[in-house]
Amino acid sequence: MLLFRWAILLLLLVAGVSFAFYAGTGQVKYRRFGWIVFKWTVLAALGFFAVLIAERVA
Repeated sequence: MLLFRWAILLLLLVAGVSFAFYAGTGQVKYRRFGWIVFKWTVLAALGFFAVLIAERVA
């Protein structure tokens, strides 16, 4: 569980750095990469928390 939390944190950090690169350079590839990483990170986090909630209910 701790490993998964660190992975989520690091992926959000990667997305943030990518957006910062986009703001600094204006290259669209950084924005696109940031959105992809952010989207899949949020989906994975939602799945993880859904499993935690299901365990608590059951």
